[in-house]
Amino acid sequence: MLAVQLARLSGDLPYACDVHLVEPRPVPGPGLAYTARRPEYLLNVRSQFLSAFPDQPDHFQNWLRLTSSEICQQSFCSRQSYGRYMQQLVSQVLEWPSLNGFRFTWHNQTARSVVVQPDSKAATVQLSDGTELLSEYVVLALGNFPPPPPTTRSTEYLAHANFHGNPWAQGALRNIDTHDSVLLIGTGLTAIDVLLGLRADGHQGTVTAVSGHGRWPAAHEFQQTSYPDFYASELAGADTVLAVLQTVRRHVRIAKVQGINWRTVLDTLRPHLGRIWAGWPLPEQARFLRHLAGIWSVVRHRSPPQNASIISEMLQSGQVQSEVGRVRDIVPMTKNLRVTVQKGQEPPRQLIARHVIACTGPLLDYSRIQEPLVVGLRTSGNLQPDELHLGIQTDAYGALLNAQGQASEVLFTLGPSRRPAFFESTAVPELREQAVELARELGRRLLENRATTN
Repeated sequence: MLAVQLARLSGDLPYACDVHLVEPRPVPGPGLAYTARRPEYLLNVRSQFLSAFPDQPDHFQNWLRLTSSEICQQSFCSRQSYGRYMQQLVSQVLEWPSLNGFRFTWHNQTARSVVVQPDSKAATVQLSDGTELLSEYVVLALGNFPPPPPTTRSTEYLAHANFHGNPWAQGALRNIDTHDSVLLIGTGLTAIDVLLGLRADGHQGTVTAVSGHGRWPAAHEFQQTSYPDFYASELAGADTVLAVLQTVRRHVRIAKVQGINWRTVLDTLRPHLGRIWAGWPLPEQARFLRHLAGIWSVVRHRSPPQNASIISEMLQSGQVQSEVGRVRDIVPMTKNLRVTVQKGQEPPRQLIARHVIACTGPLLDYSRIQEPLVVGLRTSGNLQPDELHLGIQTDAYGALLNAQGQASEVLFTLGPSRRPAFFESTAVPELREQAVELARELGRRLLENRATTN
């Protein structure tokens, strides 16, 4: 998205500027989220909100009409369709130089390291084949990392053929037979995708889903009626979780009396979520993560109605069973795995399953990520994980902060890594705004640099 937005910047650069897109996957554009060729994996945002361009809200829908025969039930399209959309946008950028002077090159490799020059005015990016790219600006668009191990009490299970630590890994879940028992760790959107995939493959075995709260994502429901935006009048400046929670609950009650769904109330606040989060001091942010993050993920990150209906049917039939508790230990057996689950202070329970799949979401803590590029930047002090273990510390433009809290002149990031600043930093509507703003900022700096040099 950032590359596409750079190509669309208005105004001509007084020079040619090379943009290097380093992407090891076979095709640039779709990334991890939109690569899977499975029609049952649906976007959990309606297609009218998924244009890559905020100023052209119908762009994705028009693209669908022109290029796809897919029938999007209730406007929820497959993720593979969105992957094709992003692939086409990126391929157009790569095919020829942009009119504004940007030239784009794709390197089908992995970036092994980023070394900031001593004068902090440039950085050298080393690729897996030894190629070195000297760059004025380096943007870490790293997306999400695989889930962390669900428990570290023992680690032998990590090597078991039937433990699936990353359901999105190449070839994952292919050794699950039709009648094998399966245990899912987590009941969020990833777990729903896994269940839909198993169902499409004809799986008939029992599935047990373990989570600390036992809740599944709420289903989307839509009303024509809107709800008045109350952020400016009641929430701007609210610096405690309790104050925000009380205000939102009051408006949900008011909306209910008017026949308006609670989802509409929360959706009214979506443009302001980053400001609400940023308005809380660190202890309040930590309080939200401890007490409300779980229920927030249920009500905020919703499931398409058709997906929610399928999960409800599977729960009612008994094919899927929910277990409330935390996974304390996983012990490999000959073919099965024994999972110890405990709810609060209750006695632990032991569950046996042929396969265990971690559906707990990505690893966000940059102090634990072991990718060589991240380790190198962390070791050199150029990348600082945040105190709440949500991502990377940045300034308002996405520039990385160093160990002294100073903003880098070279290193930037966007996407999930900016959760410390916005908390909500993974969905397309937020990502495209970040891409637009960062493209404008980089374009401005490039012009200023050349003017200073000349």
